[in-house]
Amino acid sequence: MQEPDSIETILHDIPQQLLAALLDNPYECLILVDAEGIVRFMSTATRGIYPILPEDAVGRHITQVSPQSKLTRVLETGKAEIGTGMMLKDNQRVIARIPLTRDGRIVGAFGKLMFKTPARLKELYDRIDILEKHLDFYREELDQTYGVRYSFDSIVGNSDLITQTKALARQAAETDSPVVITGESGTGKELIAHSIHQASQRRKNNFVKVNCASIPAELIEAELFGYEAGSFTGARNAGRAGKFELAHNGTILLDEIGDMPLNMQVKLMRVLQEKEVDRIGSSRPRRVDFRLICSTNRDVEKMVGSGGFRLDLYYRINVITIRLPALREIKEDIPLIFQHLLGELCRGRKHRVPTVSPEAMELLKNYAWPGNVRELRNIAERALIVCKDACIGLDDLPLTLRVPPLIREQCPQENPSSNLKELLEDTERRAIIETLKKTGNNRVRSAQLLGIHRTGLYQKMKKYNI
Repeated sequence: MQEPDSIETILHDIPQQLLAALLDNPYECLILVDAEGIVRFMSTATRGIYPILPEDAVGRHITQVSPQSKLTRVLETGKAEIGTGMMLKDNQRVIARIPLTRDGRIVGAFGKLMFKTPARLKELYDRIDILEKHLDFYREELDQTYGVRYSFDSIVGNSDLITQTKALARQAAETDSPVVITGESGTGKELIAHSIHQASQRRKNNFVKVNCASIPAELIEAELFGYEAGSFTGARNAGRAGKFELAHNGTILLDEIGDMPLNMQVKLMRVLQEKEVDRIGSSRPRRVDFRLICSTNRDVEKMVGSGGFRLDLYYRINVITIRLPALREIKEDIPLIFQHLLGELCRGRKHRVPTVSPEAMELLKNYAWPGNVRELRNIAERALIVCKDACIGLDDLPLTLRVPPLIREQCPQENPSSNLKELLEDTERRAIIETLKKTGNNRVRSAQLLGIHRTGLYQKMKKYNI
């Protein structure tokens, strides 16, 4: 085996002019002293910083060149001093002092300016600060994308239905079995999914959410399974991992599973059976280990009967079913939930949490809430904006809550034979019509008052032929 070259050999092989250029470059202010503290070299870049010219400093003791120099201390202790402050020519400088050793003994030391001016140091601090902010931003983005924002403590309510739902969800968190969360829009299905993952053994790994209704049918396969480089026009050069790969050792939430195309249901069935995914354009399957949670506001059993959902997939995913109650089913929890929402909104705005008058709370409890908790949050935010006092009253609530015919014209108590779904749809249709009238057919404003997204309003208007 060939012996490594010694430092003397390496230095001998470097041209002298190259070594000189290295020591005497315009970007470093360098002073080199021997073991006695005698200056042996001083770069021309130090001109104007020290009281003595570089050519006059060589051969003098360092204390004669710079009385406040601490290079002698470094010669005594043998310890480097990095980033220490020093006043030179009425300016605070940042200095590095490094001892030089050979065969275990100190043969000299050198000092150099790390930053010539405080402005350069501030510039570095500013750049570091910007990088830290960028890092925090991307960490937050990553956490929002693959992290968990809710736990069981986030679920508010003491009613029997809420208590039973939380208990079943906690049991589900102790297993790895697939879970289907059902419930109307706005009942908190994603909150339950987050809570199950947070309480499970997979909580330290990714929580990946996929909205099956929002991804175009032609793109959903690439989103779920990923693709190899060049597998189709527009594919990334390095390829891309799919959602199932990103959820490896974690949890994947397939939101709105009822909207998944039938051809993708077949491929999903294979993934669940084999625990393998095939990227588009790849012939090599990838092993994946994930926990599956599905959510939907549709009647999947009815879809199975009509051929809109595969029976084998339904039985595969439907091991544990958690049905979330609608807000009108847990009216006793409405005061608690409303106050909780007010508290969350006030913390963001640094406002004092207002009280709610008994009349206003009674109105909230008697409303049908087609938009459930999402609609209730919208009403809470609106009330905070409108309310001028420390107490939310009837006048601070929107007209849609204060129009008795919309709620009481055909309530189930007065007509027990009525179909609940039909009553709710009729109530929702009437509320949309009344709100559009009040806003002069302003659909954006109507959607805000109803507590739904503008797209959702358009869909409901089409559904009810409004």
